[in-house]
Amino acid sequence: MIRLSIPDMSCGHCVEAVTQAVRKTDPDAKVSIDLGGRTAEIETQSPPAAVTAAIEQAGYPNNPLSEEHP
Repeated sequence: MIRLSIPDMSCGHCVEAVTQAVRKTDPDAKVSIDLGGRTAEIETQSPPAAVTAAIEQAGYPNNPLSEEHP
Protein backbone atom coordinates (compact mmCIF):
# COMPACT_ATOMS: atom_id res chain seq x y z
CA MET A 1 0.00 0.00 0.00
CA ILE A 2 1.14 3.50 -0.80
CA ARG A 3 0.15 6.35 1.53
CA LEU A 4 0.51 9.87 0.20
CA SER A 5 0.02 13.39 1.44
CA ILE A 6 -1.55 15.48 -1.33
CA PRO A 7 -1.70 19.03 0.08
CA ASP A 8 -3.36 20.68 -2.95
CA MET A 9 -6.32 18.27 -2.96
CA SER A 10 -9.28 20.29 -1.73
CA CYS A 11 -12.54 19.22 -3.41
CA GLY A 12 -14.45 16.41 -5.08
CA HIS A 13 -12.98 17.31 -8.47
CA CYS A 14 -9.50 16.88 -7.01
CA VAL A 15 -10.42 13.47 -5.61
CA GLU A 16 -11.68 12.36 -9.02
CA ALA A 17 -8.59 13.69 -10.81
CA VAL A 18 -6.24 11.88 -8.41
CA THR A 19 -8.25 8.66 -8.65
CA GLN A 20 -8.23 8.78 -12.45
CA ALA A 21 -4.49 9.45 -12.51
CA VAL A 22 -3.85 6.38 -10.34
CA ARG A 23 -6.13 4.21 -12.46
CA LYS A 24 -4.21 5.19 -15.60
CA THR A 25 -1.25 3.32 -14.12
CA ASP A 26 -3.36 0.43 -12.78
CA PRO A 27 -7.05 0.15 -13.71
CA ASP A 28 -7.59 -2.29 -10.82
CA ALA A 29 -6.03 -0.03 -8.17
CA LYS A 30 -7.99 0.54 -4.98
CA VAL A 31 -7.92 4.22 -4.05
CA SER A 32 -9.11 5.50 -0.69
CA ILE A 33 -8.98 9.25 -0.18
CA ASP A 34 -9.37 11.28 3.01
CA LEU A 35 -10.17 14.71 1.64
CA GLY A 36 -10.15 16.36 5.08
CA GLY A 37 -6.70 14.96 5.83
CA ARG A 38 -5.57 15.46 2.23
CA THR A 39 -4.19 11.95 2.09
CA ALA A 40 -4.60 8.93 -0.18
CA GLU A 41 -4.11 5.22 0.41
CA ILE A 42 -3.52 3.26 -2.76
CA GLU A 43 -3.38 -0.49 -3.24
CA THR A 44 -1.79 -1.14 -6.62
CA GLN A 45 0.51 -3.42 -8.56
CA SER A 46 2.16 -0.39 -10.19
CA PRO A 47 5.53 0.84 -8.92
CA PRO A 48 5.17 3.67 -6.38
CA ALA A 49 7.23 6.01 -8.58
CA ALA A 50 4.79 5.53 -11.48
CA VAL A 51 1.80 6.27 -9.25
CA THR A 52 3.29 9.41 -7.72
CA ALA A 53 4.43 10.65 -11.15
CA ALA A 54 0.94 10.16 -12.60
CA ILE A 55 -0.61 12.13 -9.74
CA GLU A 56 1.93 14.92 -10.18
CA GLN A 57 1.24 15.02 -13.94
CA ALA A 58 -2.44 15.50 -13.07
CA GLY A 59 -1.38 18.66 -11.18
CA TYR A 60 -1.14 17.35 -7.61
CA PRO A 61 2.29 17.39 -5.99
CA ASN A 62 2.48 14.68 -3.36
CA ASN A 63 4.70 13.31 -0.62
CA PRO A 64 4.94 9.71 0.52
CA LEU A 65 3.76 8.99 4.04
CA SER A 66 4.64 5.29 3.80
CA GLU A 67 4.95 2.35 1.44
CA GLU A 68 4.09 -1.17 2.44
CA HIS A 69 4.78 -4.18 0.28
CA PRO A 70 3.13 -7.52 0.97
